[in-house]
Amino acid sequence: MPNQSETKHPLKMFALNSNQPLAEKIASAAGVELGKATVKHFSDGEISITVDESIRGDDIFLIQSVSDPVNTNLMELLIMVDAVRRASAHSITVVIPYYGYSRADRKARSREPITAKLIASLLEDDGVNRVVTLDLHAAQLQGFFDIPMDHLEATPLLAGYFIDRGLTDNLVVVSPDHAGVSKARRMADLLHAPLAIIDNRDPDKSTTSAEAVIGSVKGKNAILVDDIIDTAVRISISAQTLKNAGANDIYAVATHPVFSKNAVTQMKDSPLKKVIVTDSIQMPESKQFDKLEIISVGNLMGQAIRRIYSEQSVGKLFIQ
Repeated sequence: MPNQSETKHPLKMFALNSNQPLAEKIASAAGVELGKATVKHFSDGEISITVDESIRGDDIFLIQSVSDPVNTNLMELLIMVDAVRRASAHSITVVIPYYGYSRADRKARSREPITAKLIASLLEDDGVNRVVTLDLHAAQLQGFFDIPMDHLEATPLLAGYFIDRGLTDNLVVVSPDHAGVSKARRMADLLHAPLAIIDNRDPDKSTTSAEAVIGSVKGKNAILVDDIIDTAVRISISAQTLKNAGANDIYAVATHPVFSKNAVTQMKDSPLKKVIVTDSIQMPESKQFDKLEIISVGNLMGQAIRRIYSEQSVGKLFIQ
């Protein structure tokens, strides 16, 4: 009888267009080379994909962030899944460093869609066997899938930025609103720091009043923690609120740097000393600035892929 190594299906990994530099880091950490595929966009916006090598019977991992341009990158992923399924892949795992539409996770008003669930249904109906993603906007989104999902966490890597630089004294970790307290508490636990909250009860009305801070920040270095920085309005106003409340150095930490509209200008003009993010979304030079620090999640995601392929526990990556 053949042993397990002789019957193991080959591992192959492909990257689409959203974040090629991160895909190369993931592949290197997983110990494989990226496969060959041709992705063409016709003048009317249609997408054509060809897999340029045999993948019959292989375990396929597809890497694609659903980031700007969101709908184009989503369609690339769905079309690529269809291509590898029709090419007789043994299994299909999609690796989504940034899960676009994750903020549309419930009906906040009448007659609204739950788009995060729609994306999950599209992936399942397309034939995906497993999903690997990073820091969903709400962890409950895992329940939108009826297939296995591995929800990785970047917080230990982001906390490591401060640990490695000896910036762990006199810290306070701050959530910019009540909804983000659990994520901020995780960072506070890793840094052995107290927790504070910006009491912003109405997302449409932000305040820079020092009285809006719950907890003690005066004379301390503050770390604002969020999952996404989009327009940067909230994070910039929160930084000004902390400065008004007597905080010293103020840092912003987030997993996903969406940086839409004039986000870069907002952060440049704010009291923020540094903005620390991951490379879950590829950052063009036009959105990079002196305060920005980028930490790669390539090794984390590559190790997760290797563990999934080898049928080992991915939970080991969460132990800190």
